[in-house]
Amino acid sequence: MIAEEEDFVTRAKQLKAPNLFLALAEPSRAMLEASTLPWGVAALSRVPKGDGHPVLVIPGFTASDLSTVPLRRFLEQKNYTVHPWRMGRNLGMIHEFIPKLEQRVVDIAEEYGEKVTIIGQSLGGIYAREVARACGDVVRQVITLGSPFGGAAEGCNVVWVYDAVTGEKIRLRPADFFETIASPPPVPSTAIFSKTDGIASWKTCIEMPSDWTDNIEILGSHCGMGFNPVVLFAIADRLAQAEDEWSPFDRGGWRRAFFR
Repeated sequence: MIAEEEDFVTRAKQLKAPNLFLALAEPSRAMLEASTLPWGVAALSRVPKGDGHPVLVIPGFTASDLSTVPLRRFLEQKNYTVHPWRMGRNLGMIHEFIPKLEQRVVDIAEEYGEKVTIIGQSLGGIYAREVARACGDVVRQVITLGSPFGGAAEGCNVVWVYDAVTGEKIRLRPADFFETIASPPPVPSTAIFSKTDGIASWKTCIEMPSDWTDNIEILGSHCGMGFNPVVLFAIADRLAQAEDEWSPFDRGGWRRAFFR
């Protein structure tokens, strides 16, 4: 086990964060993606309406529910019962937030009598996967947007910000913590990622291969994933599947131009 942990840490330390240009361009790129949303309405209208099952959306690091408004409004229009996380800003206190989220998911599932889909952006996706790991019996599926769950705090441009905000040296966590969050949760899980992500290395944002995981590559920024029309289409496609009929994303036909 010690050798396996050492191998994991060695591989993680070989990861490189995105170049500085991509990081500095994140705000302008995200705004550009937001500006394309009206033009994507036609394509988004082709996605079938859902079955109304509950969806919980978790924001990224330092963000609040305000950042997920476009995504939540879109999903509401597609007939889902959408819930914000309602915990203020996501300030990275992992062991404080996750137990609260576990209870919130259980409460939502009991209220509607249905399993809950959890969508998490960036750090929110790490929370989503851990909640699904603990509460798999009430979680329908997990979708992550640019979530760096696959590296030992390496390959990310904002680790120093996380340390400053939380007062924790995330790199000092034991290797088994990072190995655990890298392993797939026991429910269908889709990771949406971009090789032009300016915050997290795309290699840390992809699921391990299995019968219940999938990775969807899009072209876009890290911060703009919540309102990128291509991302919204992929999310809606995933949600529209029947509960017991999950399958990997279909990249055939016209989709080849937008998805990898």
